[in-house]
Amino acid sequence: MFGIVRPCSHRLGEGLKTQWMAHLCGLCLTLRGDHGQFARVVTNYDGLLISVLTEAQAERTTGWRRTAGPCPLRGMRTASVAQGEGARLAAAVSLVLASAKVRDHVADKDGLLARRPVALAARRVAASWGRAGARTGSDVGFDTAVLVDAVDRQVGIEALAGPGTPLLTVTEPTETATAAAFAHTAVLAGRPGNAEPLAEAGRLFGRLAHVLDAVEDQETDAASGAWNPLTATGTPIMEARRLADDALHGIRLALGEVEFTDGKLAHLLLAHELGRSVDRAFGTSGCGHQAHADGARGAFGPPQHGGPYNPQSPQSPYDGQNPYGGGGNSFGGASSFPPPGPGRRGFWAGCAAAIGVCCTCKVCCADEFEGPWSRKRREGCLGNCDCNCCEACEICECCECCSCCDCGL
Repeated sequence: MFGIVRPCSHRLGEGLKTQWMAHLCGLCLTLRGDHGQFARVVTNYDGLLISVLTEAQAERTTGWRRTAGPCPLRGMRTASVAQGEGARLAAAVSLVLASAKVRDHVADKDGLLARRPVALAARRVAASWGRAGARTGSDVGFDTAVLVDAVDRQVGIEALAGPGTPLLTVTEPTETATAAAFAHTAVLAGRPGNAEPLAEAGRLFGRLAHVLDAVEDQETDAASGAWNPLTATGTPIMEARRLADDALHGIRLALGEVEFTDGKLAHLLLAHELGRSVDRAFGTSGCGHQAHADGARGAFGPPQHGGPYNPQSPQSPYDGQNPYGGGGNSFGGASSFPPPGPGRRGFWAGCAAAIGVCCTCKVCCADEFEGPWSRKRREGCLGNCDCNCCEACEICECCECCSCCDCGL
């Protein structure tokens, strides 16, 4: 499961948490029902926004939910899950974009995909997903050709991009694809007047997702020699943050023009959790406007210790500890250097670990779990609690964004 919108269960509350899980499980089960068990691996957090937006605009009927049977990912509990055209559109978009992602990894010869037999199998899976996404998209009146065209153009744009190329030139195909998907939710919900503002929200969401992905992966890409938009275009990190904040503000304004039947969950995810995703990616805390209220230095609020916006106070490599031993004793005590982490698992060992993680419900319910292949600590689906503002929304106070719906957040 991948994506930039990863809400904390404490901020969602019991009611919205149940709704969010209904859409997540609904997307997963729609993929299984229409395309088989293996298709469930393309379930992702951002894809379910399509289902959320569709239901948020639609008139309430009895056909938007069904009771699903026990599932290992829910601790063998039944649940009410989303169904219908919104979930199917989300499945179509997820399949097509996952197909493109696999083909991109094959072209880059990443990891095991550098081996010809594995690459051949991956190409077949990607082609199957692409066809399946096109069929499902056609069933709900959405032409996935716009997504495929965006992916194809992305490859050419990245090949031509270099120092001085505007970052927005690189993000344009992603913006176009997400704008089309967001706008079609208005069609499915019978709210054609919402198509234009939702297209704008989708365009900016695509920009934000692309920028945040580039920021989070920049160091890893540099180490592996992979292509990164920020590095390739020479875009400073401060400019990337400015673009991210502008996109976030634009999304909030666009949501204010959308007519929702019940927009609480959509508003929380797109107006609030996106802001926290920006802070998480850039290593800052608080909204970008908070600096003006606090008198803090810098344009994007008070940076966390050692973050990219704290050049005056770089984190010490020893973090205030004696490099030769703990407790201030140079010749005794525990070492201040952590032991090396466990090595990566092999492919088949990782597969076995992945099955164990899924069947024990850790992906959805645990605060942390060990990555099956990387063995790095990963946050659970609803366990990434960074909220010290559960009782009062600081973003609303400084940005006044909650006028876009009567959610009371």
